[in-house]
Amino acid sequence: MEFIETVKGKAREEQMRIVLPEGTEERTLKAADRLISEGIARVILLGNPEEIHHLASEYYLENIGAAEIVDPLDNPKAGEYAALMVRLRSHKGVTEPIALELLKDPLYLGAVMVKAGDADGEVAGADNATGDVLRPALQYVKTAPGVNVISGSFIMNIPDTMFGDHGMMIFADCAVHPNPSATELAEIAVSTGRTARAIVGMEPRIAMLSFSTKGSAKHEMVDKVVEATRLAREIDPTLEIDGELQADAAIVPGIGAKKAPGSNIAGKANVLVFPSLDVGNIAYKLVQRMAKATAVGPILQGMAAPVNDLSRGCSVEDIVSLAAITACQAQAAKRERKL
Repeated sequence: MEFIETVKGKAREEQMRIVLPEGTEERTLKAADRLISEGIARVILLGNPEEIHHLASEYYLENIGAAEIVDPLDNPKAGEYAALMVRLRSHKGVTEPIALELLKDPLYLGAVMVKAGDADGEVAGADNATGDVLRPALQYVKTAPGVNVISGSFIMNIPDTMFGDHGMMIFADCAVHPNPSATELAEIAVSTGRTARAIVGMEPRIAMLSFSTKGSAKHEMVDKVVEATRLAREIDPTLEIDGELQADAAIVPGIGAKKAPGSNIAGKANVLVFPSLDVGNIAYKLVQRMAKATAVGPILQGMAAPVNDLSRGCSVEDIVSLAAITACQAQAAKRERKL
């Protein structure tokens, strides 16, 4: 897909350090080899070095020697990482012995490496459940400053190019937060707008979706979207955001002009923010199947540093693509820290 090739090109501009905790998993190793050979990222593999090199030989992988390999059971920085974990979680009962034991788990080690600045981002989930991937990330990487909610966006490449930016759109939240409050929905909108800029390279036109357009219906669910729109504009005035808008008013120019005259977003939205997870998840799957769209994601948003979760049914290409996206997120986070 052309979009993914563009993302890979961005990742190559400044190679970021991406840690892959499932370092002995076959698809992960093959993806690591690709990431190195294509110059997409600097790869950190977690696992027993002898086992990793043996598997790399068995799979005829020629580039794994260029990866940094960290053994969770024999890590010279374990004491340093444990001290960091105690500082962050002593109020939750984390002591040095507990931290040292947790660091034997590659998912905890990967998250702490990101927190310590020894990795720029993490990709996992080929061999682990989502909850197991996210738990250490939420405990140690935590959310970005000013952000209290994690969300998941999908980049939708739709064959009908009349929608979004020549068929490219972003949907959120489709993966994480079941019933966000107005404040949380505003943060999801802002995070998704920033994803549009950092990953897709498009200027977001964000529609806050509802079953009402500009007061056509009265309900507390509509009130939530109206308030979220107001708050999102306050959080980031650089983003173009409008709501509440029905889906057709958001994406069809003629209907947008009729239902929301004067709106800069109506009929032209390329980012759709859904009022709840059930709506977002149903919508992206319907568009994916019925419109034959390609859905890339979920891309986790709102973390202090990028951590992304794979489906356990992922392919090698899926891992390479998500690692490239994670690298671009890391580049964007680095730019923001410099501001």
